[in-house]
Amino acid sequence: MKKLTHSFAAVKLIIAAIIFLAVPTLVTAQATYKLAQSPDVTIKVLGSSNVHDWTMTSTAMESQGDFTFVGDKLQGLHTFSFHLAVKSLHSDHASMDDRTYKSVNASKYPNISYKLTSAVVTSVGGSKYLIKTKGDLTIAGVTQSISMDVTAAAGADNTITCIGAKKIQLTDYGIKPPTFMLGTMKVANDLTIQFNLIYKK
Repeated sequence: MKKLTHSFAAVKLIIAAIIFLAVPTLVTAQATYKLAQSPDVTIKVLGSSNVHDWTMTSTAMESQGDFTFVGDKLQGLHTFSFHLAVKSLHSDHASMDDRTYKSVNASKYPNISYKLTSAVVTSVGGSKYLIKTKGDLTIAGVTQSISMDVTAAAGADNTITCIGAKKIQLTDYGIKPPTFMLGTMKVANDLTIQFNLIYKK
């Protein structure tokens, strides 16, 4: 009887081992991704005035984040930081650029920065994800907590593309909306920061 019991136990152990080996194991991996050097990586600041709309664009920035995958599925975003030199932003008019740099006191506060405080990742089908983020945005030495929805796509080439937009108000950062042409052109208080960022391991 004891031999029969031992035999059943051995059979169960063998079956369990076969099932374990047959079922694919999902590997959890966290890795640091850094911003890729690409002309497609852009930050745009879109604004308006009583005369016309305007855009300032930068392709020079530094950023990295720790992304977690389970198998080939994005599951989490942990630490994340972003830095942009104010004077890397340019419009079609040099005079406007200079006035903008002066308005945000770029000589004293040369960088715009963002630091993630929390993120929730949700799959929206295939390799695309919605990341609901909270973080601290610092402009002209003033930091504000902001919430932002980011659309992410994981590429077969191990890249992660993040796109999104966030509306802000200049006065929230202690910035007086600049004027041009002896005050005849007045910049609106509302701005939209639009980004297309590509990350690689």
